[in-house]
Parts: sequence; structure tokens; C-alpha cells
Amino acid sequence: MTEQQIEQALIEKLGELKYTYRPDIRDRAALEANFRQHFEALNRVHLTDSEFARLLDSIVTPDVFAAAKHLREKNSFERDDGTPLYYTLVNIKDWCKNNFEVINQLRISTDYSHHRFDVILLINGVPVVQIELKTLQISPRKAMQQIVDYKNDPGNGYSKTLLCFLQLFIVSNRSDTWYFANNNSRHFSFNADERFLPLYQFASEDNKKITHLDSFADAFLAKCTLGQMISRYMVLVASEQKLLMMRPYQIYAVKAIVECIHQHCGNGYIWHTTGSGKTLTSFKASTLLKDNPDIDKCLFVVDRKDLDRQTREEFNKFQEGCVEENTNTETLVRRLLSDDYADKVIVTTIQKLGLALDGTNKRNYKERLESLRNQRMVFIFDECHRSQFGDNHQAIKEFFPNAQLFGFTGTPIFDQNASYQQVTDQQASYKTTEDIFQQQLHAYTITHAIEDRNVLRFHVDYYKPEGNHPPPTAYPSSGGESPRPFPSTGGVPQRGRVVAKRAIVEAILSKHDAATAGRKFNAVLATASINDAIEYHALFKTVQAERLASDPEFQSLNIACVFSPPAEGNKDVQQIQEDLPQEKADNEQEPDKKKDALKAIIADYNAQYGSNHSIVEFDLYYQDVQKRIKDQQYPNADLPHRQKIDITLVVDMLLTGFDSKYLNTLYVDKNLKYHGLIQAFSRTNRVLNDTKPYGNILDFRQQQDAVDTAIGLFSGEKTGEQAREIWLVEPAAEVIRKYEAAVSGMAGFMQKKNLVCEPEQVYNLKGDTARIEFVNRFKEVQRLKTQLDQYTDLDNTQKARIDTILPRDQLLSFRGTYLETAQRLKAMQDKHDDSTPPEVQQLDFEFVLFASAVIDYDYIMALITRYASQTPGKQKMSREQLIGLIQSDAKFIDERDDIAEYIGTLEAGKALDEKAIRAGFERFKADKHAKALADIAARHTLDAAALQTFVDAILRRMVFDGDQLSDLFAPLALGWKARTKAELALMDELIPLLKKLAQGREISGLGAYEQ
Repeated sequence: MTEQQIEQALIEKLGELKYTYRPDIRDRAALEANFRQHFEALNRVHLTDSEFARLLDSIVTPDVFAAAKHLREKNSFERDDGTPLYYTLVNIKDWCKNNFEVINQLRISTDYSHHRFDVILLINGVPVVQIELKTLQISPRKAMQQIVDYKNDPGNGYSKTLLCFLQLFIVSNRSDTWYFANNNSRHFSFNADERFLPLYQFASEDNKKITHLDSFADAFLAKCTLGQMISRYMVLVASEQKLLMMRPYQIYAVKAIVECIHQHCGNGYIWHTTGSGKTLTSFKASTLLKDNPDIDKCLFVVDRKDLDRQTREEFNKFQEGCVEENTNTETLVRRLLSDDYADKVIVTTIQKLGLALDGTNKRNYKERLESLRNQRMVFIFDECHRSQFGDNHQAIKEFFPNAQLFGFTGTPIFDQNASYQQVTDQQASYKTTEDIFQQQLHAYTITHAIEDRNVLRFHVDYYKPEGNHPPPTAYPSSGGESPRPFPSTGGVPQRGRVVAKRAIVEAILSKHDAATAGRKFNAVLATASINDAIEYHALFKTVQAERLASDPEFQSLNIACVFSPPAEGNKDVQQIQEDLPQEKADNEQEPDKKKDALKAIIADYNAQYGSNHSIVEFDLYYQDVQKRIKDQQYPNADLPHRQKIDITLVVDMLLTGFDSKYLNTLYVDKNLKYHGLIQAFSRTNRVLNDTKPYGNILDFRQQQDAVDTAIGLFSGEKTGEQAREIWLVEPAAEVIRKYEAAVSGMAGFMQKKNLVCEPEQVYNLKGDTARIEFVNRFKEVQRLKTQLDQYTDLDNTQKARIDTILPRDQLLSFRGTYLETAQRLKAMQDKHDDSTPPEVQQLDFEFVLFASAVIDYDYIMALITRYASQTPGKQKMSREQLIGLIQSDAKFIDERDDIAEYIGTLEAGKALDEKAIRAGFERFKADKHAKALADIAARHTLDAAALQTFVDAILRRMVFDGDQLSDLFAPLALGWKARTKAELALMDELIPLLKKLAQGREISGLGAYEQ
């Protein structure tokens, strides 16, 4: 089908769904006239022309978030006679009762923008959905990028017309349909790290994808459904000024809870896997219940203090001030008794709730709450196992007989993984998640999430020490959660255990750079006890010091360690430890030694990071550790490596509920099973981009049986081998085979073009089609190589084979030619004009795959210094290798030529320190740019000094001033037409240089000259 036929079929489909087709609305005037007619009918008013013009002026805004709020709220406007008019743009009480229309081929011409829009859906005359249709199997990311590019065009219709109200974009080639939320450019752009916007495919309640455009229209675009999607299932995140779309499984979970309450049919639980956004789902359920008059209170119950804080902050992020802090049980009781609408939704911990319902408490909380006994209360439990399995849960049910209880869990408790030992005073009848919450309302398992690319698969390396007699790690486990450690003498563990740990530290040091993509990511080492964590902390210091002494170029890893201190009556620590069984038990043995060790660990941390933490305010230290793990994303210019954490040693902490896209590796020296294993593994599998292909697990305890059991238990309907194939990445041998096939395919392609498969021959490819094929083929080669680089279980034979398939120097050279070819094609793509062939327009580039975390600007300057200091003939790295390294890294895409030329001016053996090398490079660039400007000035018969002053002024203010451009040409005394022509000719040459000098920063006003 042609694009036109797909468009016509969609319009017919929407007609069946009772949309009114408006072929008469093809331009801005018709769009505004139609909006006026609907506005006047809805608000029962007749506006004068001047009032309507002022109304448009007041509602049209380039701020997407402001427009989204305006669409959902009641607003006021001053009429010509000074009286206020209270109005809404749509019927916000009942979105189904709005008028739904479809228009197509709308062309809006503004100052510099002449875009035509395929299909737009109007609600009450307001454009709310734009549908872009494609005929080719175009990457949805690319289609999305085109919309981003259109929105970034200066003077575009999105910011200057009613199109500012667009809430959703839909992209479809009829068989494949995706949608995503509109946003301001801060949340609506492709950045250098290629962390793309959330893209959605719609799905049915059982998570089957609905991708065909007709089926999607039936399921998503039916009038009432679309009204609900926009009004109920989009969240406006106030703190970030961002529009967020709920995923289909989140929508079904919220609907299930709301319906269960409406029908008054008992309790229920939601099984949504770790990393699937449970907080957003529960927030939306809570806010919808806030407006339900049948409900007296909705309590969102979490399991410990840091989750209480985290959840409250998340809720308030979604809607400012919607949840207050419960500093203590007294505040909770006061808010429970309050009739204030603001106190209808409360976030609290199960511990505070337990105290409030404790009849023996001297503050008589239970007595004071007696008036609420028969009220309709809704309790939503986050991670609904562990503490809720005991008396607190029973107390809630007994005190509030009319309450309905709902639980969220990523890892339900089944018969197989039910455990009584973890909870004090266990009620034998409360065993599984289903026993407590009666029924499963919706499931979205890790299997679904991996298939949807919402979370990553796992690579598990079961580490086998080399040699026939590897040192033992512990006595055999006696069946409990942790193995019995070797007996200690006077608190000093015996030798055998230390050797085993040392072997593990050595293994981690040898594998860490590969596992974390050259320290782009960070890792957690899960240890079996606090004593083990303390021992590991000391061992890392010792072993790294030894390495540094023998190899001055060894780059030490930054090691942090976090475990809870002995509680000693501290309520905050006691609360934290209720969900940390191993740490709680450990702290009962020799607490003073644990305390002293933690003080020393915090002192080391303070020395490393220049912080001032103490054990007294342990929570602040714990928060700082979490922040550093999450802050890995900053490039080294913003946050140098010395401020980052490479490995965090833990016992129980951080193994549940902690999320960071930059944590990709878990080292395991601890027995894990069932939900504990899944929770721990799931710390590593948050999606970032193609440089993070999977979560890495390096298991030092040979726990393959436990992993297989856990996968079987939590995989949902998929079983056995089928689930393993979804959860676990392919063995290295299979990826090597694919890598070999990709390299051989690239060689075959070059051969067909009568070229040898050498990097320099890529420049001899004729035509854009051939260059595009090279870009796509080599992108696949690099993606597979990125995966292989992070496998920690490659043997020497496999490593040698990978190097033989494509030697390192050749790979780097191919990366350089990829970047150059891609840059050339991207420049054509960025023009957005009809001269760009469609296949170039549709090309999806990836630069993040070609950027190393280790090789940054500082590293390159240090290498250049070392190169210049080497004795000729004895260089470790030649000039060509150094230049090849720079040209193969996407971070230097704008500076690669400058750096390469600068290296060419240096003499090997002429020693300079790094400061002199840096200063020399800055001088070199300044001279080169001054010469380029002087050449431009000469070609355009301008005064070189005047042009230099003009450029300096632009870069100082980052503002382009058209009047100053006219002043520059004033001495030439040209007529108006001749001057305009001369200005445009100059700008053609000047813009690339200005962009280079701006180093990625935006120069305001320059866009007008880029057309």
C-alpha cells in the first residue's frame, strides 16, 4: 500500500469508530475557525473577533507542559467588557462527551516552516494526536527523530499554533505501530548518549502486542478510550515539567484495582516485575481513588524508612505536594483523623502503621482511631511480602473490617519460596501472596518485560577457579540462607577463607573493566555477612596497593562499602534492619567491632570523596553512596572518575528496591535463592542504550541450580528452556559465530563492489546507497563486538578467535571510517530538503556504540604527552596508532582533525609536560581558526579583524545578531539585494565554523540562516 492508501484506510477506520472526517480543514485558518466554533458551543458563549484573537494569544504557547495543564483545567479569560469568562477547552468532566474529529494533510506555514501533517485527531477542535504514516519498515526511533527534528525547526507550527496542544504522537507503517508522549525539548530529544524517549507499543491485558494499525485503532483510538488515555493515563510530572504516558500493563493494573473497589470484591495483588514502574502505577491508582467519594482514606504502605522517603518523593514528583511527610506515628494518626482532602492519600511505613494500631502503646493511638473503624479504607502495599506476613497485617484486617488490601510485588511468594523464618511471630495461615491478598489482578512478569525491552536479559558467568585444587570458600551450607563460615580465632578469620576471598578479589580486578565496558558502568559485590564485607574492603585496599607498586600504570578501582550499623536502640536503624535479616543477625555478634569497622570504612570514603559523613547520621552516608552509583552518567569533565564508585560492597542493602541505569554488574559471594536471587540480579538490568546489552552476573558460588529454579518460578506462563532462552543471553560461542558472520557479510558486500575489505577502501564506495549499506553492516559488527567485550567468561581461545576475525587496529580504523561516512550522510539528512534521497532520510545513526568511557579528553592529552616524551624508535604507540584511536571514538567527532593535525606538529622524543601539551593544543586551535576566519574574510572581501570581532561577540553571548551582520557589510556599500546575497554566502561558510567553536552549545538566532 502507498502512504496515501494507508492514510485513506485509517480515515475510513476512524469513521467506523464514529469520528467526524473534516476534509475542509487543511490550513491554519480553517483549524482555528473550527476550534472557535467548538469552544463557543462548549462554553455557551459568543466571542467577538478581538476576544477570539486574544484568547488564541493567551493559550498558544511553545511550552508543551503548560499547554497540557491548560487542556485539563478550568481557566479564566477577561472579555472586552472586563468581565471574566471561566472556560475549559474540552469537557474535562466527561471526556467521552467531547466532539472527536479527524483531519489530514494539514499544512501550516509559519516563518520558516512548511510542514504537512499526515493525520491529526481533534477533540473539541483541539489537536491532541498526530499520526505519522510510513510505507517502509522504518525504525520507529528514526520516525520519532523526524518528529523531534520538525519540532526543533525554527518557527515551527508546534510552538506557534494550536498544535502546541498535541499530547501524543503515533507512528505506523500499518503493520507496526508505536506511540509516545509530546514534551518540551528537554525531555524530547536525541542526546549524544542515545538515551531515547520512552516508545510504546499497545498491548492487550495478557500482554499480547497490538501493532496492526486497524487493531490499534480499535483498542486505543476508540473515542472514550482515547479520552481516558489522555485524561487519566497520562501523568504530568510537575517537578520535571514532563508528560509521562503509562504503559499498557500499568493501565490494566490501575483499572483492575479501581474496578475491584467499585465492585467491592475483596483484596488482590499485582505481579509487576522489578523495574516495571510500580511506583507510577500505585501513584495513579491512589490519585484516582482520591477522587472516589466512596473511599474515606487510601494508604500507600511501604516497608522501611528509605523507601518511605523515596516513594513520597516519587509521588510528589508526579504531583507537587500530594503527599506529606509522616515524621512519626503521631503525625500519621493526626492525618488519619483529618477530613482534609490533602490527607486522603497517605504514604507511610508498615512499622508506623503497626504502632498506630498497637493497643498497648501508651499514647492511646488505637483508641483515638476508633471512630475510623467502620470506614472504607484502601491499603496499597508496595513489595507486599516480608513484614506484611506477620502481626501487622492481621492487626489492620481486625481493626478495619471494611478495608480492602492491595499488594504490588515483583516476586510473589508461592508455596515453593514461602519462608517463615524471616518474620517474627509468623502467622502460619499467612504463607503465600495469594493467601493474604486472595487473587491476582494482573501480571506482567520479567519474561514480558524482557520481551518488551523494558528490562535487559542476564549474562551469568559461574566462575570456576583455575587449577585442580581451588581454595575452599566455606564449610558446606547447613541449609540456611548463608553458608557456615570458617571458625574464627579471636575475631580473625582463618587462612583458608582469606585465600578464597583474595582469589575472588584478583578475579574481579582482572574482569571488571570488561564487565563494565571500560568502567562506563559500576558494580555491586554481594557478600554473605558483615564480617565478609569488612574483610573484602581491607583486601581490595591491600591487593590494589600491591598492583600499583608493581605496575605504576595500574588504575585503581574506587571501592565503597555499605552495611547497617548496630541499632543500639536507634529506631531509624531498627526500621531499616527489619528488611535486612542477615545484617540484623550479624550486628548482634560483637557489635563494637562492626561499629569500629564501619567507622573506618566511612573515614576511607570521606578521604576518597572529600565528604564528611559519620556513623551517627548513617542514612546520609547511605544516600550519598546511592547518589554516586546513579551519577555515573556524567562525563568525566563534569564528574571525574575519582568522584565515582566502581564497586560497592554490600550484605543485604541495595539488593532490593534500588535502581540505577549505570549499575550493570553484580559479583556474588553469597548464597541466593528464589525471590532474593531475582531481586539481586534485577539491580543490573535497567535499560540504558546499546552500550549496555545485558545485566552481568559473576557468581563465585556455582549457583546454577538456584538460578534455574528461580527462572522457572518467576517466569510466568513460559516454562523451562523457553524461559531460560528469554532471560539469559546466548553463550559466547553463539555471539562469536554471529560476529564472524557479520564481518564476513561486510567483506562480501565490499567484494561485490570490487573492493578489498579494508577501512581505506570504504572511501571508494560509489553512491549513497552503498555508503548506507556499509553504515548498517558495520553498525551490526560493532553492536556484536560491544556484547562480546562485556562477556566475562571468554577463554583464551575465544579471545584469540575474536581478534583474528577482525584485528583490533583494523576494527579501530573501520570505526573511524564509519564515523566519517555517517557524519557525511548525517549532514545531508540534517538539510531536510527534497534533494536528500529518502534512503538517507530514513537512516538511523548510532554514535554511542563508538564512544569509549575510558578514552576521554584527559586520557588523550596524557597519551599525547607520553607519545611526545618517547625516544624515537622505542615508542609503545606510534603516531598512526594514536591518531587511529582518536578517529575511532565518537566523542572526538568534532575535534578529530584538529587533534590529528596537532599530533603531526609534535616531535617524538621532545619531552613536554601535560600542561604544555594542553596549552599548545589550545594555541594550535586558536591559530587554525583565526587563519580559517582570515581566509573567509578574504574570500568575501571583508576586514579580517572586523570578522574576528564579530565572531568573538557571538561566542561570548551565544547570540547571533543580524544587525551586526549588516554592520559588517556596511563598508562595502552594497545595495539591498546584493547585500542580502553576500550575507547568505558568508553565512554558508561561517555556520559550520561557528557550530564547531560553540562545542555543542546552541547559538540563539542562528537557525534563521540555516535554511
